[in-house]
Amino acid sequence: MSEFARNVRLWFVPGDVRTEGETPDYRFSLANERTFLAWLRTALALIGGGFAVDQFLPDLRWGWRVGLALALLAAGVLCALRAVNHWVRCERAMRRGEDLPVSRFPAVLSLVVAVVAVAMVVVVLFGWEA
Repeated sequence: MSEFARNVRLWFVPGDVRTEGETPDYRFSLANERTFLAWLRTALALIGGGFAVDQFLPDLRWGWRVGLALALLAAGVLCALRAVNHWVRCERAMRRGEDLPVSRFPAVLSLVVAVVAVAMVVVVLFGWEA
C-alpha cells in the first residue's frame, strides 16, 4: 500500500497508528493535536470568509464575487484536508523516531490568502458596481 493511501486510511482509523514504533511522550502527541486544531480553525475561517464574500457583497460583480468566494472556500477545504494528513504524518514520524515531515503547504496557503487580499484591495479601490 502506498504511503499516501496508508495515511488516508489512518484518517478514519487513527488507532492503527499505535501499531507503529514506540509511543512518544504524550506532550508531543497533544502538541500535534493542538496544531491540527489550529489548522482546522484556519480552514473554518477561510470557509466563513468565502461565504461572507458571497452573501454580504451582492453589489460586487458576479465574476469577482464568485471567484473570491470560491478561492476562499477551496483554500478552506484544502486546509482542512491538509490538517488531518499532516497530523497523521507527524504522529507516525514521532512514533518511528523520524524527523517531522516538512511541507510547502503553509507557503502556498499564504500566497492564496495574499492573492485574495490583493484582489479585495483592487475591488475596494475601484468600486463595487456591476
